[in-house]
Amino acid sequence: MRFNTGLMRAVEVTRFGGPEVLAFRELPDPVAGPGQVVIDVAAVDVLFVDTKIRAGWGREWFTVEPPYVPGNGIAGVVRSVGPGVNEAWVGRRVLAHTGENNGMTPTGGYAEQAAVAEAVLEPVPDRLGLPEALTLLHDGPTVVSVLTAANVRPGERVLINAASGSLGTLLVPALKAAGAEVIGAARGARKLDFIREWGADDAVDYSTPNWTDKVDEVDVVFDGSGGDIGTAAYKLVRPGGRFLAYGSSAGEFPRTEPASEGVTVIGILEMSKDVDKAAALTEMLRKAVTGAITPLVGQTFPLDQARAAHEAIETRQTVGKTLLLP
Repeated sequence: MRFNTGLMRAVEVTRFGGPEVLAFRELPDPVAGPGQVVIDVAAVDVLFVDTKIRAGWGREWFTVEPPYVPGNGIAGVVRSVGPGVNEAWVGRRVLAHTGENNGMTPTGGYAEQAAVAEAVLEPVPDRLGLPEALTLLHDGPTVVSVLTAANVRPGERVLINAASGSLGTLLVPALKAAGAEVIGAARGARKLDFIREWGADDAVDYSTPNWTDKVDEVDVVFDGSGGDIGTAAYKLVRPGGRFLAYGSSAGEFPRTEPASEGVTVIGILEMSKDVDKAAALTEMLRKAVTGAITPLVGQTFPLDQARAAHEAIETRQTVGKTLLLP
């Protein structure tokens, strides 16, 4: 039980740099302003992009300056509400993006409490655990966007880069259920074994030389890696196929120019422009309750071990979703 001392524990990025710049500190409790609620945080989403921003990457897109509290995805219980907010929210289990612009400014998540706008709250179904629900906050709408854009048909061969990651672990079973032949790509024997156990027809190690020689042509590539890995995978798409680029864990986006004959390239902005993200999240939470999808919490860390969580992600040691538990 947390006593009301006026101070909460949080993690701050003290300067741009490696995981060592993450400091565990006490900060003033947030107060709900007009249209806001304060959430007692039970789980915090740790994203690869958190590690990149912490290192100083993407400053032309993410206008954050140290010191700041990183992270923008949380699950927890509403503690209090501000003026103009229905008191019925108090005690409810919810998901929310922190930061400004509906989470596009990724700050405020790595903490015991967070103040967020009532408009961004997503109730969590009673039969779903908060950590499991949180795995869908970012990736649930992305999965809906990607699958809608790809329009995979039964019998098609698909390649999923970063198939052992949080998004890949949702895509593998979804594509198998759609009747596709699924090849998962990842790094190292442990992850390849995991991908096969998770349901893929085959798995390939993209850290080995000439890895694409083991795959042959595919109809669709789901690329969450980018960089040279994504570029190599792009060359596997047969004429008439689709290449979906939604990630850059390799450090940059893949090179898809000059365009291969008859290959459709779909970027993350294009595939998500017509998707109602709130409705997509609600749909994915419902599917998790019914067992139609299985959210995977791959590893958890206490809040004061945020450095270890970042190190695990940067050294490619994680599978599924990584969470901090305050």
